[in-house]
Amino acid sequence: MFDANVPVHGVVSIGGIDLWITNTIIMGWIISAVLILFAVVVRIKLKGFTDRPKGFQNVVEMLVDMFNNFMKSNGNPAIMWMGGWFFSLFAFLLISNIVGILPLQRPPTADWPLPFALALTSFFFIAFSGIRYNGFKYIKRTYLSPHWVFLPVNILGEFSRPISLSFRLFGNILGGLILVAMLYQLTPVIADVARPAAFFIPIPLHLIFDLAFGALQAFIFTILSLTFIGLAAAES
Repeated sequence: MFDANVPVHGVVSIGGIDLWITNTIIMGWIISAVLILFAVVVRIKLKGFTDRPKGFQNVVEMLVDMFNNFMKSNGNPAIMWMGGWFFSLFAFLLISNIVGILPLQRPPTADWPLPFALALTSFFFIAFSGIRYNGFKYIKRTYLSPHWVFLPVNILGEFSRPISLSFRLFGNILGGLILVAMLYQLTPVIADVARPAAFFIPIPLHLIFDLAFGALQAFIFTILSLTFIGLAAAES
């Protein structure tokens, strides 16, 4: 789904297929680079961690404890080893969703391909976890129940998960972006009536749609992925 309103910074042709380098891709690279840099810094700092944490160590340990508790209370204990993936997913989505608060920046999750790619990754983890912990029983339970003739319907049903997951995130972020953009279009009209109020109106809306809703949608996407994967890993 290519949005003509998204700036294109170049086109790379691979095997006769044109790949559009858009703001979404560039922002995704930047956010990934920031998270990788943070991980490298933490890895280097680990050598200096002590039994009495302070400063940066306190922040890291607080984040790890919070996410471990989140995994324990909401996920299947069998998939605790995937905590790093879920933490990375949540951090990436959180930054991607709230980056719209910066001037002239469009959240990369406001373009459907990125949420769909992340949802598709969760879909593969669902299948991987189900087969790893239940083997053929998972395939039978998911795709051949109640009878093998329902295989096409069951495949469509399973594939609808990443589609609905991606559209939920995409729709909410894009909707907030549109509402804020509409408000900015109306600001000159509002300014004619109440100029001081027009200056401050966008601030709470950015706090609601970019920060609050952005954090909420990152949480919902992560916990739904965690739930689906945990259910797949559960014993039949």
